Amino acid sequence: MLFFTQCFGAVLDLIHLRFQHYKAKRVFSAAGQLVCVVNPTHSLKYAPARCAAAQASTEQGILPPCHHHEAVHDPQLVPCTCPLFSCPWEGHLEVVVSHLRQTHRINILQGAEIVFLATDMHLPAPTDWIIMHSCLGHQFLLVLRKQEKYEGHPQFFATMMLIGTPTQADNFTYRLELNRNQRRLKWEATPRSVLECVDSVISDGDCLVLNTSLAQLFSDNGSLAIGIAITTSKVHSSEAEM
Repeated sequence: MLFFTQCFGAVLDLIHLRFQHYKAKRVFSAAGQLVCVVNPTHSLKYAPARCAAAQASTEQGILPPCHHHEAVHDPQLVPCTCPLFSCPWEGHLEVVVSHLRQTHRINILQGAEIVFLATDMHLPAPTDWIIMHSCLGHQFLLVLRKQEKYEGHPQFFATMMLIGTPTQADNFTYRLELNRNQRRLKWEATPRSVLECVDSVISDGDCLVLNTSLAQLFSDNGSLAIGIAITTSKVHSSEAEM
């Protein structure tokens, strides 16, 4: 009975996932956009010390400090950029993508424009949704986090990070767009480098920020669809419009 109960539960989860994916494809297929259904993961850490190692790795300069800690012993090594876990891994920037895929099983989606469909938005904070986006010859890390910046008031933070250096990140512009029930919300900015620490970006609020009420306006049965587009640009802009 236990075996069949577990199997039945797994089948139901699969059906639910396929249903969510079908709904998203039905909505966005007309625009030719790829859809990726992303399930939530409860963060197992919120350790600012992980940011410190990232501050020592740049092309030829020093990044603004995320937190005051000692730098890593080897400036050629960067810590794991996955914000979900306290991962002790360190490696060179060019092998970060393989580490994220093999160790943390993070999916990667290719295409100039994709749709990031985050499920189960009702789960308590802190919760993360994360995916890699391959576009224009580079890999980007999209992080959506539900976090209480103030006690009892959870917010959603969405940002795009380039798996590369800050100089490389300056060459791109990313756009996050929510569109539902005749409402549209758009955030456009230059991506930050993963060397700058996701926690720091969210703490600074340099990303798309939604309170719970606003997120509910754009969600559909507990799922939030975010359209993503990346272009090459030298123009530094950051705007939110509705």
